[in-house]
Amino acid sequence: MAFNYVVTAHKPTAVNACVTGNFTSKSDLNLIVAKNTRLEIYLVTPEGLRPIKEIGIYGKISVLKLYRPKDEEKDLLFLLTARYHAMILECEQDGENIEIITRAYGSVQDRIGRPSETGIIGIIDPQCRMIGLRLYDGLFKVIPLERDIKELKAFNIRLEELNVIDVQFLHGCAEPTIIIVHQDTHGRHVKTYEVSLREKEFQRGPWKQDNVETEANMVIAVPLPVCGALIIGQESITYHKGDSFLAVAPPIIKQSTITCYGRVDSDGSRYLLGDMAGRLFMLLLDREENSSTVRDLKVEQLGETSIAECLTYLDNGVVFVGSRLGDSQLIKLNQEPDVHGFYVQILESFTNLGPIVDMCVVDLERQDQGQLVTCSGAYKEGSLRIIRNGIGIQEHASIDLAGIKGIWPLRVGSSAWDNMLVLTFVGQTRVLMLNGEEVEETEVSGFDSGQQTFWCGNVAHGQVLQITAQSLRLGNAGTKKLVDEWKPKSDRHVSVASCNGRQIVCAVGSELYYLEILPGSLKQTSHCTMEYEVACIDISPLTENAETAEICAVGLWMDISARLVKLPDFENLHIEMLGGEIILRSILMTTFEGIHYLLCALGDGSLFYFILNPETGILTDRKKVTLGTQPTVLHTFRSLSTTNVFACSDRPTVVYSSNHKLVFSNVNLKEVNYMCPLNSEGYPDSLALANDNTLTIGTIDEIQKLHIRTVALGETPRRIAYQEASQTFAVITARTDILDSNGMMPSRPSASTLTPNVIVSTSSNSKLTSSGIGGTLSEHQGEEIEVHNLLVLDQHTFEVLVAYQLMNNEFPTSLLSAKLGDDPNTYYIVGTATVYPEEAEPKQGKIIIFQYFDGKLVQVAEKEIKGAPYSMCEFNGKLLAGINSSVRLFEWTAEKELRIECSHLNNILALYLKTKGDFILVGDLMRSVTLLAYKAMDGLFEEIARDYNPNWMTAIEILDDDTFLGAENSFNLFTCQKDSAATTDEERQHLQEVGLFHLGDFVNVFKHGSLVMRHPGEISTPTQGSVLFGTVNGSIGLVTQLSPDFYSFMAELQSKLAKVIRSVGKVEHADWRAFNTERKTEPSTAFIDGDLTESFLDLNRDKMQEIANGLQIDDGSGMKHEATVDDLIKIVEELTRIH
Repeated sequence: MAFNYVVTAHKPTAVNACVTGNFTSKSDLNLIVAKNTRLEIYLVTPEGLRPIKEIGIYGKISVLKLYRPKDEEKDLLFLLTARYHAMILECEQDGENIEIITRAYGSVQDRIGRPSETGIIGIIDPQCRMIGLRLYDGLFKVIPLERDIKELKAFNIRLEELNVIDVQFLHGCAEPTIIIVHQDTHGRHVKTYEVSLREKEFQRGPWKQDNVETEANMVIAVPLPVCGALIIGQESITYHKGDSFLAVAPPIIKQSTITCYGRVDSDGSRYLLGDMAGRLFMLLLDREENSSTVRDLKVEQLGETSIAECLTYLDNGVVFVGSRLGDSQLIKLNQEPDVHGFYVQILESFTNLGPIVDMCVVDLERQDQGQLVTCSGAYKEGSLRIIRNGIGIQEHASIDLAGIKGIWPLRVGSSAWDNMLVLTFVGQTRVLMLNGEEVEETEVSGFDSGQQTFWCGNVAHGQVLQITAQSLRLGNAGTKKLVDEWKPKSDRHVSVASCNGRQIVCAVGSELYYLEILPGSLKQTSHCTMEYEVACIDISPLTENAETAEICAVGLWMDISARLVKLPDFENLHIEMLGGEIILRSILMTTFEGIHYLLCALGDGSLFYFILNPETGILTDRKKVTLGTQPTVLHTFRSLSTTNVFACSDRPTVVYSSNHKLVFSNVNLKEVNYMCPLNSEGYPDSLALANDNTLTIGTIDEIQKLHIRTVALGETPRRIAYQEASQTFAVITARTDILDSNGMMPSRPSASTLTPNVIVSTSSNSKLTSSGIGGTLSEHQGEEIEVHNLLVLDQHTFEVLVAYQLMNNEFPTSLLSAKLGDDPNTYYIVGTATVYPEEAEPKQGKIIIFQYFDGKLVQVAEKEIKGAPYSMCEFNGKLLAGINSSVRLFEWTAEKELRIECSHLNNILALYLKTKGDFILVGDLMRSVTLLAYKAMDGLFEEIARDYNPNWMTAIEILDDDTFLGAENSFNLFTCQKDSAATTDEERQHLQEVGLFHLGDFVNVFKHGSLVMRHPGEISTPTQGSVLFGTVNGSIGLVTQLSPDFYSFMAELQSKLAKVIRSVGKVEHADWRAFNTERKTEPSTAFIDGDLTESFLDLNRDKMQEIANGLQIDDGSGMKHEATVDDLIKIVEELTRIH
């Protein structure tokens, strides 16, 4: 099976650009954040950032700029992708609905031209006359901004300066004028040019300055009235304005490189600067009074943030810090310093998994559900992230009680907290008193404890209500005594009921009764008879803070319908026939993100949901999902001030809304039959959950599809391995130490320095001075040295149990946990390279074998090797290692030594190894992949086949015996197939590239595994296997294999979707997903784009119908029939379940 489905399980989180302005309307202040291929638009509110729109771009976002042309009321957005698609976007708002419109678009790619090493730079003239782009060396590209342009056309101007470091438009110039910092053999220089639109040429600029600081790397154009430019270097900051010139060299900025800036004031008198160490500075242009002359530059450190990729000042001292290497932050700059003398206060943090350098899939809780542990972040932002699917419930207490049929919280007396929990069973009701964390049984005199309760709770006027089959009993919450009782006529029984605190609707067979709750009495105001018996009722008020409902939702038994009736007179508003044979078990009206919904749960675990119009009761946008296999009961609860719905069944699910669409996220519990929210003194903001034999009280994690836990390391994690035998993880990390007169000092506290148990490597045969550096210490004082450690962490608490510090010039390159030969012990095996600055590649290295037991890490053996062991894996009880250009196999002898058995030498650098049976897949630095077979009888490797395409590999994986997956450094995926049936040897030795796909992200690691619990007996789509991947931008993706028939159906669906869903910027889907390197561009084949496929669910019904027209679907018997919209929804929803 060489057909694959690729989908993003976790969207990219690393921020590569952010801008702020009035984009959605002239009065809204927006923050727009670019995360690789995604654009997120936020509204800046007094409460924080409110996400309002998220869009996928068909391209990696390279330039993001807001600008405002003369006649516009609000800002327009200019965006350029890494493949040179330029677009100007505008936001159109229609009530709640926000649309992003493409005003103009075009490709600015040149047929020839050498892409600049310093990347793409895009700038906009302050008066919006043109956009300037530096894409290729020696060329400056100009897009004139005329009124109402539809197509972006650009022309090139030759630039004599080949190596341009940075470029900006200057303010306050009659003609558009650029300032560049460029480098030649003599150093770095600043130059200005006027851009003439008429001549399409450069004219001489107003001034230039030769030989600025050799490390000058950034230009900031200062706006009116001051004008001029700031040049930021490694050691100095210079202000230039042709005639005037001012330089300062504050010692505080020398320790690290300044990488980004954010303007605070519109007149450019203050700027925020961020550096690679995560420090935040304020740069102040001190001007003479009433003039625009700058007399001094002042720099002050404000504090520390995440390592910033971009900074943008929002409002009222609040700044957004976008980070690529750590979590992004929303910070507040305080007027007064804190105890450390800093002014930065972190308001909110946004999780970022990027860059994911390595990861492993483990099942720690033995629930057949994989968890992903990733090495994320870099430098001080380094961390481990533990990621699992679904929402976690942290258990705080549990009581063994079998046969619970319902649970409700109750407040009795004058308590501000829930102080009782009412439990009902068949034929009886029991009340538990909650006292702190203690629980004891009690009685409420006004309640009938010999009956099963249908509903119970606090109601208006300080009263409590119990509804049983016999009667409705109203009691006083203070005295607990009965004050009124209502019984149905002629000894009939109540079958179902719903209450919202002021109103009650109860059903007696097919009759509905409406009662109001008054002080001390229940007053029946109306009743009516339905055609069939009533199965379920709901009268939840739809508007927030409303105490009464105007609509009642009713589900009927026989005709399986949902009805909406008006209160109080039960006037029929809408009838929705659900069809099928399975009856309704639970019905609920609720509001998510301002949209009203009706949810109907059936007895087979499926759920219908509709958009509900509260005025007319009309239902639209009917959709269906399958949540479990058992009858489902729906309840609302609030978490972090938003309303969510808990669906109780054999697969408990939380329903919530994200970006105005409903998301169904599983909960990490096996089954839940009943639940209620509980807010007691001992258990605040909790949930009470009952299954067949236990009552559990717990709190729910933050509501999101993936649950992420962070373990901060404070240093860069490089490799991770899991060892079940010792219940530990091993992580290789790197930190920076600074050389001073006493030797080496860590530059900051981190995981390897904070653990009390540190072992320092003392290899006997190392030809090094103590510091690993020749010469005397004083010569190298203040130098930064990278120190590598092997950390062993507990699998539950993730505390560092032991840190093993390697020699100064030992660079660990690979890590593995394995059993070798007949040895019963499980070892951690570390491969290290000995790195000397004068060597082009390491000529020496070591494989060190450790055993961790009883809290101790012991070195068992070490083997000297000739080169760097880039990757290692366990292979039939032996150790396989890719060392420089060779693949070598070592066996583990009885004397606990590694002995070399055989080698294969035909590589440039053997960076990646994966094995299956006797086959070995080798990923090379630049020669794609090679398949080897191990011949045990002869004790040697045989090369079976190789891919002759020159792919620079970043990760590899074996999908099945004949199919291999690779990722390469132009952000593409490909699959190769071994052709065993070929007739000639030559054909057999070729690995055919059968699948091609442009992912648009750099993959660092592939791992077999899944984040989803697979429940036995579930019908699943025809997909096979699951490979997860982690990328530089922090996204997690999944590749699964499809059968040929299903692939051809999905390919047809994909091509129809690509026609209906138009991307912003008018980039064609086929262009975006085409396999693209510097050498070639080929159309994508044998891959289905899961992100596009799943966007089918966001379409409205008409668009869905348009896609379904003409699609043929196999009904399982080999016969084909026309696909209906519901068929497609079912298929796509099942595909969303695999991640």
